[in-house]
Amino acid sequence: MKHKIDLSNRDLSRSRLSHKDLSGADLSGSNLKRAYLVGADLSNANLSNADLRGANLMCANLRGANLSVRYKRC
Repeated sequence: MKHKIDLSNRDLSRSRLSHKDLSGADLSGSNLKRAYLVGADLSNANLSNADLRGANLMCANLRGANLSVRYKRC
């Protein structure tokens, strides 16, 4: 049985996570600025409200991933 990885609300900026299996992982609210995610398996991962600015997602599998963003009202 595969366990869900909880990396929510973490500072993963500039992390090197290329070709890692992060399928089904909870990355919600995480800082992934400039993270290197080339070829990573992010299928069915929760990336809601994650900061992906400058992240390299080339060839990453995002099938079924939650990429929703909730904006706060001023």
